[in-house]
Amino acid sequence: MPNLNPPSPCKPDWLCDSRKPKVMLVGAGDREHVRDEAVRLQKFIPQYADLVHVDLDWKSDLSAIDADFAIVLGGDGSLLAAARSMGTRQVPVVGVNMGKLGFLAEFSQEELCAELANICSGKCAVIEHMMFRCRVFEGEDLIAEQIGLNEAAILGGPPFQIQSIDLYVDSELATTYNCDGLIVSTPVGSTAHNLSAGGPILRADLHAFVVSPISPHTLTVRPVVDTAERTYEIRVTGAEANLSVVVDGRVLLRLTPELRVVVDRAEQRFKRIATASHNYYRTLREKLGWGGRIDHGR
Repeated sequence: MPNLNPPSPCKPDWLCDSRKPKVMLVGAGDREHVRDEAVRLQKFIPQYADLVHVDLDWKSDLSAIDADFAIVLGGDGSLLAAARSMGTRQVPVVGVNMGKLGFLAEFSQEELCAELANICSGKCAVIEHMMFRCRVFEGEDLIAEQIGLNEAAILGGPPFQIQSIDLYVDSELATTYNCDGLIVSTPVGSTAHNLSAGGPILRADLHAFVVSPISPHTLTVRPVVDTAERTYEIRVTGAEANLSVVVDGRVLLRLTPELRVVVDRAEQRFKRIATASHNYYRTLREKLGWGGRIDHGR
């Protein structure tokens, strides 16, 4: 029986030792006010935690930093960059929204200051979200690999022709899409490019994938949700296709008909710190402006 159920929230690991938690502070230093906020936090954080690393230029390998959790300043793109840099060694993150919408960067600057003492004393939960692995093969040779949090997308470039894209699920042909591109999204990514392409919103802690074609030629073609226990393989046909494999907004590889893209669940989990003041439907309600207009300033 396929398992869509999320795991229960966990207690933070740093409660095991009688010491302050070790924290790294990272973010997008090219964003307005991020560096100023980082300077302020470098004075504030030591009241509750040991600040072991600061990087506002994405120059360091975050998987090599011995920290209990990370505070990430910026927007959702900064959270994706942090998850990518942490690679196989994911630590819990607190996202501070200094961008626009901020689904993952849930905390405001004021909320972080109000909640940091609670987080450091363990009055919070760590919620795990599935990540995916995107591999590109030429024959049986692995030529590119990247783990991601939001989505793997097949996107076209000039001359912007309609594409023929085959989707195989567990090695069986599901369908051939005639469309502008294809998105294989996690539940966390379902509110990003997938949502813009008309895909459904999946609760962020489910274990599933949603496959959404971009501008399909046939009106009956619709997004499909399936379990994360399956393997999704994508092949393109047509030597003139100008397509790229894009993982979380970054081009992984130029795609040719000789290559095949395989997407499945990664062993790693993205770990998000949540406090009692946040819940999933409140985030959807406020970020998407349900019952009102979208407010990019939230």
